[in-house]
Amino acid sequence: MTGNDRRVRTTRGRTASSVRWLERQLNDPYVAAAKAKGYRSRAAFKLKELDQRFHLLKRGGRVLDLGAAPGGWSQVAHERVGDDGVIVAADILEMEPIAGVTILKLDMLDEDAPDRVKEALAGNADVVMTDMAAPTTGHRSTDHIRTLALFEAAFDLAVEVLKPGGSFVGKVFQGGATNEILPKVKKRFSDVKHVKPPASRAESVELYLVAMGFKG
Repeated sequence: MTGNDRRVRTTRGRTASSVRWLERQLNDPYVAAAKAKGYRSRAAFKLKELDQRFHLLKRGGRVLDLGAAPGGWSQVAHERVGDDGVIVAADILEMEPIAGVTILKLDMLDEDAPDRVKEALAGNADVVMTDMAAPTTGHRSTDHIRTLALFEAAFDLAVEVLKPGGSFVGKVFQGGATNEILPKVKKRFSDVKHVKPPASRAESVELYLVAMGFKG
């Protein structure tokens, strides 16, 4: 069977949008690299690039990964902090086990979420991070608002569990954090930046807010 034959079989019966997604996956070097290195998602490279720039993940550190499924960020975190560190991956969805990572099935809006996370971390976190985004609707403003709501919930939990000097990383869309949320972040952290890592697709409107130097 030729490559063209395989592609015809693969794409037959799919919608135009799903065909575009499949073509993009087949031609994405980060997808191939993630598979080769055993990462659960190409998003792992976004965290690797952010950490290379900002040195967020340190040996022996405590890390909380919110909305962690399928686990690519937690895998990178474990590589960086090592077996002496602590990584807690929390998601409302079930997750397959990851070596060296404690997985919590958790709704971060629950009242007991901070206590459950602190117990699993066995102390306050050095880094809280989230790559969560709301399911897209196709309406950019709506998607932005829904993802910012997840960002704000993750930020509120981060404030509960971070130690002074810690860092927070969260996904936002379009122009970044809004004028309503950004002052809240700047009030709590000494250094705040919006970043688009190279592994983020060029056509994507995602950005990451990196906040360092938690004031407690």
